[in-house]
Amino acid sequence: MKIAGFDWDSGNWPKCGKHGVSQEEIEQVLLGEPAVMADPNPDEPRLRAIGRTAAGRYVFLVFMRREIGSQTKLRPISARYMHQKEVDHYENQIEAENQIEAAALATERRGC
Repeated sequence: MKIAGFDWDSGNWPKCGKHGVSQEEIEQVLLGEPAVMADPNPDEPRLRAIGRTAAGRYVFLVFMRREIGSQTKLRPISARYMHQKEVDHYENQIEAENQIEAAALATERRGC
């Protein structure tokens, strides 16, 4: 899916910015390779993302995909820097996934 940009306005920016995360950081995370999962909000289809900024800070985001005209834009709903406990959990999950992938690759190379 091609993303045409971001949907920022006076409704979502103040909520995102109140935790000190800049628009640039939010966009860096969403344009990078964040871990994305469904958000349990029953009212609208939201997504959650966890990722790092160019400076290496971990950010937790809630956002939506919006079709505006013929373009898909991302609308951030909320953003905050992650607590160290959350960062540690995220890093442990990434490490475990990398180990599983390495083991699968090794098995494949052995022809098992």
